[in-house]
Amino acid sequence: MARTTQHLIDRLPPVRGRLTANAPLASVTWFRAGGPAEILFRPADRDDLAAFLAGTPDDIPVTVLGVASNLLVRDGGIPGVVIRLLRGFTDIRVEGEQVFAGAGALDLNVALTARDHGLAGLEFLSGVPGTIGGALRMNAGAYGGEMKDAVAHAEALDRSGRALRLTPDELGFTYRHCAVPESVIFTGAVLRGRPGRAEEIGARIVEIDRARGETQPRSRTGGSTFTNPPGDKAWRLIDAAGCRGLRIGGAQVSEKHCNFLINTGDATARDIEALGEEVRRRVHEASGVTLRWEIMRIGTPCAGEAPVTPGVPS
Repeated sequence: MARTTQHLIDRLPPVRGRLTANAPLASVTWFRAGGPAEILFRPADRDDLAAFLAGTPDDIPVTVLGVASNLLVRDGGIPGVVIRLLRGFTDIRVEGEQVFAGAGALDLNVALTARDHGLAGLEFLSGVPGTIGGALRMNAGAYGGEMKDAVAHAEALDRSGRALRLTPDELGFTYRHCAVPESVIFTGAVLRGRPGRAEEIGARIVEIDRARGETQPRSRTGGSTFTNPPGDKAWRLIDAAGCRGLRIGGAQVSEKHCNFLINTGDATARDIEALGEEVRRRVHEASGVTLRWEIMRIGTPCAGEAPVTPGVPS
């Protein structure tokens, strides 16, 4: 990969942020598994990112990573450029009843900032691991709230670096999905709050944290693995299919909440994905229901390794 990587760097525009070749990603994913980024770019700010996109040839793949809380990077890594929005994209500020949050801002920090300013309606974000950019991409939700109910508008850049302001209709939110093309990179959002008492808002955040601790594993996991099918719960179907505690290699279906897959210590990304597909196969065989992945799986298998075969058609 060395010569290919060097050639790729030579084709990229100058930046004010940081470009790193063959950058390990396993340590930054919540699963603690997966391969490297061919090139990792940490832009200094929105202008740096816009200039980079404008100057990057269209044939070079571009992938955006947040804190990788609901993501599985395959063992062969991610070709092209991986962009992580860290410093320069974590600003949170409040204006009246609106909260502006950069795409790299942690969902929990947004909820806490809203609490400190007496704004209710965003407590659900404290139960969503990840960043605002990821929450926009998947219409994240938990504990009675979701992004579609909170977003006034989103800010983004298209693949050419052009700035976009996207309304809720343009975002096209549906269950754990938004209609914005993957090539568009979210840079921030304006969220709507409503006046509330900080003490009551804080109590709700504590309640959500307690509920998460009681029902979800706090280990190497990617969060909810499959979306809930209409009228049912993914965890119930997985449990009914006898998958609680099921293992492949170092990957295991959580005993505590069986819609969570966990890395017990030495799981490869292939172990985790294969386990998920085996769960899908068993659930389909037992109930006729086809579970849909909520965790995003990106990247390539290791060289010479065949892709994981889907347990049932998606």
